[in-house]
Amino acid sequence: MSTVAEIVKPTFITVAPEDTLGEVAEKMSERNVGAVVVKDFGRLIGILTERDMLRAMAARVHTSEARVRQWMTPDPMTAGPDMSLDDAAQIMLDNGFRHLPVVDGSAVLGIVSLRRVLGGRRQPAPEAA
Repeated sequence: MSTVAEIVKPTFITVAPEDTLGEVAEKMSERNVGAVVVKDFGRLIGILTERDMLRAMAARVHTSEARVRQWMTPDPMTAGPDMSLDDAAQIMLDNGFRHLPVVDGSAVLGIVSLRRVLGGRRQPAPEAA
């Protein structure tokens, strides 16, 4: 059975709680990612997703003034590297989110998306005889 360690990308964006939403939106757009890790003093304290950004925009905040800490999802659920893709998908589906940080102890290994998890669960088609 496949695990999240097999699909997590080690390149992810880390931001600080005092960063502005505008700064983070630029980074997310440049790297074409839907979520970033929020760390404070090296510790994972939250995740900021495209949905969080949309909530902020709907509230008509000024992106040059609004801070990550105001809009992030604090203390997000996480997955360990050995978690199965089935379990990771179930957590995301049961809780209604599309991004899950992968951690090993206190080290963040990356973020997996629901799309990537579901894609990794596909079994190769059997070969024709």
